[in-house]
Amino acid sequence: MSVLIKQEKEIFLSVVIPAYNEEDNLELLYRDIVRVVDGRYRDFEIIIVNDGSTDHSYQVLETLHKKDPRLKTIDFKKNFGQSAALSAGFSHSRGDVVVTMDGDMQNDPADIPLIVNKVLEGFDLVNGWRKDRKDKLFLRRIPSIIGNKYISWMTKVKLHDYGCTMRGFDGEIARNITLYGEMHRYIPAIAAFLGVKSIEIEVNHRERRFGKSKYGLGRTFRVILDVMALKFMLKPSVRPLHILGTLGTTFCGAGLVTGAIWGYMKLLHELPIRGRTLLFFTALFLGLGIQLFVLGLVSEMITRIYHEGLGKRAYFIRESLGFSEKQTPPNAD
Repeated sequence: MSVLIKQEKEIFLSVVIPAYNEEDNLELLYRDIVRVVDGRYRDFEIIIVNDGSTDHSYQVLETLHKKDPRLKTIDFKKNFGQSAALSAGFSHSRGDVVVTMDGDMQNDPADIPLIVNKVLEGFDLVNGWRKDRKDKLFLRRIPSIIGNKYISWMTKVKLHDYGCTMRGFDGEIARNITLYGEMHRYIPAIAAFLGVKSIEIEVNHRERRFGKSKYGLGRTFRVILDVMALKFMLKPSVRPLHILGTLGTTFCGAGLVTGAIWGYMKLLHELPIRGRTLLFFTALFLGLGIQLFVLGLVSEMITRIYHEGLGKRAYFIRESLGFSEKQTPPNAD
């Protein structure tokens, strides 16, 4: 950890929450959090990022902030996604320890002290595991199990629950995590690559009381592409050419095989060129193979340079409440 912390009473706690169309949950969630953390730590802040909600979420947050300045809010101009919301919350946070959770009240604030204490024990990242998950079996739980096994296999970082937002961070590490796209799911893998000491612990999961889930089966299919991109970014030694190049080699090899078969038939049996399917597949396979080589060289490297080298943010802030000018970074160009 960047700072050695031993006692709960010595720390400043930041709770970061991304929220999208959760007007019925926000006040109840705020009260639950305050009930758990008030008086337990030196001080705390609750940062709720309104991710372009189309309901009255921001008005609810504005009212709560007027009553309690410890509740701070960032209002996005539109919906930029959970990764952008967490990134904004991290960059605005001041806590020695940062805890993240969802805004739908399914994460239990009663788990915050357990997570904080694990950080105080010396873990830089504490990952929640919703062992007894209160979601629909076929739409959420089964796709989640498949996704978690796939991500664990691809990244070599074995966790039960990559999708749980309930996490705890050493504050300095949280403020130095770069997130964009849908990379919030893969924080444990990113942290492992950076040498961060982490642990997974069981956390409570509650049934949703108000609103509806923002995720469906479509997210499961995006995981496949996201993890491939993650492999490129986390291992500079495994360049895109090493992965896409393998596919390119396979296609080129197939093209050479079909070309050799066609050449053999042409020379020995004097078959005409027109109308030969093998010739078409030879050109197709060789063309695809060459394109994959080229894409492997430029694709993910461009993304990495854009987001990390140029320091671009993946969101635009409409308004923020409770932060000093020094805490509020300018919007991206």
